[in-house]
Amino acid sequence: MNMTEQNTFKRYDSSEQYAKAEYIVIFISEFARRFGLSTVQAYRYLNRYKAIDFLDEQYNVAHTQSFEDMVQNMAGYCQRHGGALA
Repeated sequence: MNMTEQNTFKRYDSSEQYAKAEYIVIFISEFARRFGLSTVQAYRYLNRYKAIDFLDEQYNVAHTQSFEDMVQNMAGYCQRHGGALA
């Protein structure tokens, strides 16, 4: 891989990571709003029950769904992993 190809790959990787991070931040806010939590509480809950990891790993599919659907799906995911919100 030449230098131009490496730079292009780094830019793509960086912009994809930015989009993923932005999606997860918005998701946490939507989850917090839906369940009447602060964003810190929502982050801790989602992180504790591995929903953040799931969203990170499944971003390519998750970001094509509505936030409303994903909030419900992740609430169920968390509940199956021991969470109490539903």
